[in-house]
Amino acid sequence: MTQDPAGRATAGTTRVLIADDQTLIRTALATMLAIEDDLDVVAQAESCGAAVHQAASTQPDVVLLDVQMPAGGLDVDDGIDALPHLLAAAPEARVIVVTTFGRPGYLRRALEAGAIGFLVKDTPVDRLIDGIRKAAAGLRVVDPELAAASLSIGASPLSEKEGLVLAASTGGVSTSEIARTVHLSEGTVRNYLSSAIGKLGARNRAEALRLATENGWV
Repeated sequence: MTQDPAGRATAGTTRVLIADDQTLIRTALATMLAIEDDLDVVAQAESCGAAVHQAASTQPDVVLLDVQMPAGGLDVDDGIDALPHLLAAAPEARVIVVTTFGRPGYLRRALEAGAIGFLVKDTPVDRLIDGIRKAAAGLRVVDPELAAASLSIGASPLSEKEGLVLAASTGGVSTSEIARTVHLSEGTVRNYLSSAIGKLGARNRAEALRLATENGWV
């Protein structure tokens, strides 16, 4: 990290926010990035809410954002859901989602939500550092194997209503609760769920939801 006599990052330095709920990972990343002269870790966050707050106060150039993080006061399910809030707080920030879960569905969700990059946590350090520099320059950074897997999956086999009903079944809620959420009759909801399960070759609703989520179809 390059600093002026007052301890501030000099021009040309990329300011980085690390958002991850695991302290060990956050501090390890911060230590590794601090070695680089052109990277400055300006803040760390342990939840979605903290990430948005820190982004607003520090206006980082690049954010490394975990997927599985507590909401921290936001009405979100994970880090990807928090992405629009984060970008609203720091419009110039480039977000790289860094996660243990290298799933095509997460990749699709992240890019659709505004991320410029997506890397898995076992990415070599030199590739991660290179990715931060590329993201700061406005270039997309995506794990190549995951990108290939995402392209090979193809379009969703589900209709819009089937996807809507399946997504509303998160948490194992009852058919009546799903019906109230999507404003359909219980019979229609059962039909859509049955159709979705069949199209995905799943054994039950929970497995269908898992498959659709992992593939980015809901």
